[in-house]
Amino acid sequence: MIISVASGKGGTGKTLVATSLALSLGKNVQILDCDVEEPNAHIFLKPVIDTSEAATIPVPQVDKSKCTFCGKCKEVCAFHAIAVIAEHVLVFPELCHGCGACSYLCPENAITESDRQIGVVERGRAGDIDFVHGNLNIGEAMAPPLIRAVKKHIDRNSTVIIDVPPGTSCPVVESIESSDFCVLVTEPTPFGLNDLTLAVEVVRKLGIPFGIIINRDGFGDNETEEFCKTNCIPILMRIPLDAEIARNYSRGIPLVQAMPRWKPKFKKLYDDIKEQTGARA
Repeated sequence: MIISVASGKGGTGKTLVATSLALSLGKNVQILDCDVEEPNAHIFLKPVIDTSEAATIPVPQVDKSKCTFCGKCKEVCAFHAIAVIAEHVLVFPELCHGCGACSYLCPENAITESDRQIGVVERGRAGDIDFVHGNLNIGEAMAPPLIRAVKKHIDRNSTVIIDVPPGTSCPVVESIESSDFCVLVTEPTPFGLNDLTLAVEVVRKLGIPFGIIINRDGFGDNETEEFCKTNCIPILMRIPLDAEIARNYSRGIPLVQAMPRWKPKFKKLYDDIKEQTGARA
């Protein structure tokens, strides 16, 4: 089963939930940190990394001896990664999405493709947990290709937990796609509710079963709870606003290690998810 842990905004506690769930389940667990722009699950799990591989996308290379500067490549590029000016073809690799349209449609076969590295995928183990994360190169604009490279390592024979990037944009959709269940972590504030509403819309459009975890419960207002009741969204867990949780988290100590009484609660969370997914589990 693949369980993704997402939220509409950053800082709600996705990594706290993802790492605590993985540590509570113990064996036959895999965690993928798909927040490739700022991965941080490794800070808490402290895996031993044993493999590292480059993640690349194909970008065009123009053979000027064949090019007639017809401009077809510029016309078909939806991302403005190619410009044809007089007898010059300019390629902007950072804008290229690697779709291959320019090389496929070039009438002179003047365009080939070469790989450009956008980041790395690292894999290792944190005790019994299989750990994979991506690290996007600084300045790169596109996270989805690296997220796809991370997800290629999914082990279908394990319980897979995906730590999803914040927000509701393309990296989030790429991360949660094909999940069996999505846990949405939120906080009981107006900002948390606003972004939770957007996240709920995304998972519903993708047709993924989901439930809510309210972090920092007891702080803010009751609007989030009312929203869940009105929209028949299950609240799977409540994590209180607790200075001890915050202190341990700031030191890189996972919740279930610092406060073992939480481990049965996360095991129950997993059982509740299995019950809701039914045959999917």
